[in-house]
Amino acid sequence: MIFRWLTERRRARLLETPFPPEWAATLERSVKAYALLDAAQQRHLQDLVHVFIAEKHWEGCGGLELTDEMRVTIAGSACLMILGRDHDLFNEVESILVYPSTVMLPVQPRGFFDGRAVVNDGPTAILGVAHGGGPVVLAWDSVQIGAANAKDGRNLVIHEIAHKIDFLDGAADGTPPLDSSAQRREWNRVCSEAFLAHKSGDEHVLREYAQTNEAEFFAVASEMFFERPKQLARELPELYGVLRGFYNLDLATR
Repeated sequence: MIFRWLTERRRARLLETPFPPEWAATLERSVKAYALLDAAQQRHLQDLVHVFIAEKHWEGCGGLELTDEMRVTIAGSACLMILGRDHDLFNEVESILVYPSTVMLPVQPRGFFDGRAVVNDGPTAILGVAHGGGPVVLAWDSVQIGAANAKDGRNLVIHEIAHKIDFLDGAADGTPPLDSSAQRREWNRVCSEAFLAHKSGDEHVLREYAQTNEAEFFAVASEMFFERPKQLARELPELYGVLRGFYNLDLATR
């Protein structure tokens, strides 16, 4: 309780400082979804971005020198996800590592008794990754592409932050922390039906990568919820409904 009070007090002091006008200009220029928000939502997003930038550990990697434009662009996309929620949804997000471009993920060592088949013998090229209990890794060029188009259904930041939200209740299994057993049952029913229909080859508003597993299904669905909510609501209304309930936003009506 005392820790919560101190956190809220620190945030209130931080928000006494006006949002830098150059940061607002970055949101307008680089986070195209910002223009789709009403004035009250834009002010709220600014507050969320202010806190997010201050509270997270940021690190440029691979020779990249981080700038305020980069931090604001990343934070702007991420904080869309808590417009209807609270910063607590980002409790798993502590460090953000930003590379200039594609990241080579090294081969993960295996124990002597690990009998899994070897998929490849070398590093894997990735655009981003979210480690449970660890950092969010992002490729800056892909972050820019995702933030610059608010309607293509792809946003690397939203995708990786969705994985971190998924980790909040333990394993990344495609089910974020929900308030009641009734919500969990409804979530599991709706998402399982949509996931299995997608796997069986039915035409789907979600891109093919959602078929990978339940965790990727949630991350891809979150991208669509924030970028193409009207289409998601029209084609998969029950999936849109559970996401609307979780994120506490009805973006299809904006």
